[in-house]
Amino acid sequence: MGPGAHPSWNVAQRLRLTPETVDETVDEVRALLRERGRSACTWEVGSSATPADLVERLRARGCVDDRDPYAVAMLLTSEPPRPADAIEARPVRSFEEFRTAQRVAAEAFGGGVGMDDDEQLRARYDDALSSTRGKTFVALVDGEIVASASSTYVEGAVTLNGGAVLPHARGRGAYRALVAARWADAVVRGTPALVTQAGAMSKPILERLGFRSVAEITILLDEFGPALSN
Repeated sequence: MGPGAHPSWNVAQRLRLTPETVDETVDEVRALLRERGRSACTWEVGSSATPADLVERLRARGCVDDRDPYAVAMLLTSEPPRPADAIEARPVRSFEEFRTAQRVAAEAFGGGVGMDDDEQLRARYDDALSSTRGKTFVALVDGEIVASASSTYVEGAVTLNGGAVLPHARGRGAYRALVAARWADAVVRGTPALVTQAGAMSKPILERLGFRSVAEITILLDEFGPALSN
């Protein structure tokens, strides 16, 4: 569960169920989210999830294909190409940069993802400053923040999340620069491996950077609505 109510913030994954536990798991996930004011989530069903027909079972329980329903899990264990010198990619240095990073993501992805008010954003920024769970990164061209991304630290690797580039800046290397910056951060951390989930747009770019596919993922949208009042 992330900081927002958008389904992409609230994800059920790593699913190892049996035919007998699918219903109770769906009910449990929905109940946990409703308790926190959420009314939708996404289910990410990997190629090793069980039971083998889990996607069909979830569809039978009201889930539908997400806007971009198919993705691949990808892994990088060697240094990616260096970014262009004209692009600066690094962790955010201030609240203002953090706020701009969220706005870049919201514009690139649509749907208002990350667009909390300033008070909520400030709380998230303060939490990030004291956190050891990961970092938010930005890429700048001529001093303008044109792209953003984040990393999450896990055992043995760094997970790449939310790489987003403003439309007018695409094709100039900002996305690649953000990958390189997070690789450098992973090396400093002592975990030189990057893992990520790629959609149709990012998969070809990541393959050119040396990532390899390790699993396939089906993404389902589950709009279950708020809890019914008595």
